[in-house]
Amino acid sequence: MADLRDLAKQAQRLQAQLAEAQRRLGEAEVEGSAGGGVVTAVVNGHGELRRIRISPEVVQGGDAELLGDLVLAAVQEAQRQAKALAEKTLAPFLPPGVSP
Repeated sequence: MADLRDLAKQAQRLQAQLAEAQRRLGEAEVEGSAGGGVVTAVVNGHGELRRIRISPEVVQGGDAELLGDLVLAAVQEAQRQAKALAEKTLAPFLPPGVSP
């Protein structure tokens, strides 16, 4: 019976640690950029878009297609970085060879 209680306590601790890791990912921010930094996208550790910064020089050029491509590239880079952060953060909670 004591073994079951210990196992239940261990499971509760693990669940609390996982919840804390998920919370930290929600608060973490990573960024990706494109065009040498003229467009920057910021996402949280879950990959949710938070902000986009666009240098005025890109807007003045008037090339909407280029701007769209740069925004897309920056967001994709930020999301790649968020995925890497999530994998690193959640790895201790997963069996070997399993990714989040």
